[in-house]
Amino acid sequence: MSTQDEALRAVEASLDRPSAARVYDYFIGGTTNYAIDRMFAEKVRERLPLIGEYCRTSRQFLGRAVRQSVREGIRQFVDIGSGLPTAGNVHEVADDERPEHDTSVLYLDNEPVALAHSQVLLADTADEDRHQAIAADLLQPAELWERVADSDVVDVRKPVALIVNAVLHFIKDEQDPDGILEFYRKQLAPGSLLILSQMTNENPVDDNERQALADLIKYYESTTNPGILRTKAEFERFFGGWPLLEPGLAYAPAWHPDADTLFAKSPSESRVIGGVARKPLD
Repeated sequence: MSTQDEALRAVEASLDRPSAARVYDYFIGGTTNYAIDRMFAEKVRERLPLIGEYCRTSRQFLGRAVRQSVREGIRQFVDIGSGLPTAGNVHEVADDERPEHDTSVLYLDNEPVALAHSQVLLADTADEDRHQAIAADLLQPAELWERVADSDVVDVRKPVALIVNAVLHFIKDEQDPDGILEFYRKQLAPGSLLILSQMTNENPVDDNERQALADLIKYYESTTNPGILRTKAEFERFFGGWPLLEPGLAYAPAWHPDADTLFAKSPSESRVIGGVARKPLD
């Protein structure tokens, strides 16, 4: 049985519950989702009308962070929990920023449908010598990093941009995100960058939004990926004290906004926080 056949069988077995990756794909305008995901997404949207814009904000932050990383001299990217491919994938953004096409990207995800579609996308649009998608789980760091080190596209002895974008709100504290991220930080070569973002429940505009955010977490308990929201103070620890690139940990729209940035005039309404930190050279 081929890898894609195995992936499709795993997808079929998962259709009894909405998938967070497929729901996210639906919210940002993708097409790799199913009726069960769309029904759940619309239930969430009814309670939190701007949820689609929040998800697109996360995607926009990723693109700007990749561009800035290239400008900072990074040529290798490891995208953990990369999700389903859509417009503005890491390799596309990096190649757009570097016409020399000297960047490499390794995508990792534990969702069978995400992996299958990433492999199809890369086969059609990417350079197999520089871009790959493999199966691995953020929550199994030693095994994941072994796969990164064994890959043909990333040299872990050199600086890497490690991306965990719009994923940590699906990792509860009892799953030890602190220990997991500490492991990854230790593996990175000096000069590497750590790109993190997640949804926040900080500073809701009123009691209704506060309750809507709480309801969001309750809704996701019925999916394949239950979640947790964090404040900036609760989230900043994941950078391990590394110095943050300007403007620091911020609401995502305030992080190097461009002409297309959603919520640019009111970043705190985006419900998304993010930042990029550099591993010290000494």
